[in-house]
Order: sequence, then C-alpha cells, then structure tokens
Amino acid sequence: MLRKIYLLVIPVVVAAAVVASVVARSGWSSAQAGQEWKIHDRTRPLPPVITPGEPSTGEHAGSPPSDAIVLFNGKDLSNWESIKGSPAEWKVGDGYFEVGPGTGDIQTRDSYGDCQLHVEWATPNPPHGKDQDRGNSGVFLHGLYEIQVLDSFENITYADGQAAGVYGQYPPLVNACRPPGRWQTYNIVFHGPRFDSAGKLLCPATVTVIHNGVLVQDHVKIMGPTAHMQRPPYKPTPEKLPLRLQDHNHPVRYRNLWIRPIPEEGP
Repeated sequence: MLRKIYLLVIPVVVAAAVVASVVARSGWSSAQAGQEWKIHDRTRPLPPVITPGEPSTGEHAGSPPSDAIVLFNGKDLSNWESIKGSPAEWKVGDGYFEVGPGTGDIQTRDSYGDCQLHVEWATPNPPHGKDQDRGNSGVFLHGLYEIQVLDSFENITYADGQAAGVYGQYPPLVNACRPPGRWQTYNIVFHGPRFDSAGKLLCPATVTVIHNGVLVQDHVKIMGPTAHMQRPPYKPTPEKLPLRLQDHNHPVRYRNLWIRPIPEEGP
C-alpha cells in the first residue's frame, strides 16, 4: 500500500515542480498574480477611471483614450524629429502627415517602454510599383523592431515582409489589408526586452498586433532587431527608447497616433 501511495505522489510532486519552474522562469509570483488579496476584498485598490476613445471613420480620425499620450495633434510634428536630431521634414496635411521621400526616418522626441500603441496609415492611391516597392514604410518599436507597413492588397511579396509582419521574422497570421488609399489601423501591445546588469538577455521583446480589428501577431517573441536579409542579435538597450517611422521613398500617410505606457504592476 505504501508503495502505491509513493507511486501516486511522485507525479504530483513532479508536476508541482514543473509548474514552479515555469512560474519562476516567467518572473511571476503569487503577489504579482494578485493572490495576496482575499477574493472580493473591498479594500483592494480600484483601477483608475478613464474615458475610452472614439473609433475612426474613413473620413475622420477618432479620439484617443483620456490617459493616452497623443503623438500627433493633427496640426504639426512638434512631437517628432529626424533621427539625426533636426526638425522632421515630413509633410503635414489636414489631420495627417506624410512621409517626405528622401528626407529620412523620423522618431519621437520622447522615449517609451512597454506600451499599447495605436497607429493609422494609408498607402498611395492609385498604387505604384509592386512587391516591396509599393506603399512601403514601417513602425519601429524602440526604434529597432519593425512592424511592416506596406500596400499588401493584391500585391505579392515575401511572407515576412508584408503588412503587419514583424519584418524578416514573423508573417502576419492573415492578410487583413484594405485597398490602397483607405485608412488602416494597427493596435500594438509591446513589451521590450530585459537585460541583467551584465548585459545578458533575460527576456526577449514580445509584440501583439491587431490589424484592422484582426489579430495578426499573437504575443510573438521578437528574435532581435529587424534588418534586411539578416537577424542581428540583441544588444543591451535602455527600457525606454523613441518610436521610429520609416522613410522608404513612398508617400505613406499617418494619422491618429497615440500611446499608452503599460505600468510595471497593475493597481
């Protein structure tokens, strides 16, 4: 009988050890999971109240949540600069701004870490070119990890280079592109990489992307900085860096850009 009990206990102990190991590797603790609070504890702090934003239409940009940081006010590029540090030279129109072909990438003046990012973009209509030479730009999280912007409507290119792909790494789960000239939306949840004091990678960056309301990147682990025809390794970086938009010589338009930093811990 004792032997049978012993044999039954072993799998339970092993399973518990495996779960503990996974939790430890993920960085979770019972406190982080909220287990220090009693169920329905009325002394537990409540989440802050915000006003949600309003969705955009084809003609008009929507409004951001009340706790978002607005990256474009619809009038000027005061929150942006050239990656060389000079004023951004992209064209500003009525409620949008447009890539200035040949003027170079632009980046936010401020730096951001883990975040929810909202970006709306539109490729030229009528379209010109094909493959990668058609409505090409990009959203670079931390200035290093590109979510591709491309006219992928009835335009064939390599899988990990089409719209909503993590460039050179992960194709989108589906092609959710609208026709050229129509406004498209990225809602992105990004967690940057973490390094120890010696510069060793502890946790890779992760990203979730919803393109036009469709999940296309499901919490994928970014392999390192994105680059053309190569996958360079991680190097130690700060937890906050500027957001960058790419000049790929195509007059892609952007509007209604806002960002919500994700706090270290919930309320």
